[in-house]
Amino acid sequence: MMKLYGRDNSELLQITALEREGNALLMKGKVFGSMPIAAKLTPHEARNALKLLNPRLIAFLLTFLFRK
Repeated sequence: MMKLYGRDNSELLQITALEREGNALLMKGKVFGSMPIAAKLTPHEARNALKLLNPRLIAFLLTFLFRK
């Protein structure tokens, strides 16, 4: 399970499963710990997310998994 938190460290989203649905990535989980959700990430939207990256953020992401 993966959790995403707000700025005040309150839990916003729990992702319990990642699945393939055709050419999309389907994320299943709960919003605010109670409301079920299934969100789809399409290849087009994933490419749009890559456009948000800058060199400094890319450098941070390369070390992100190794931080405490």
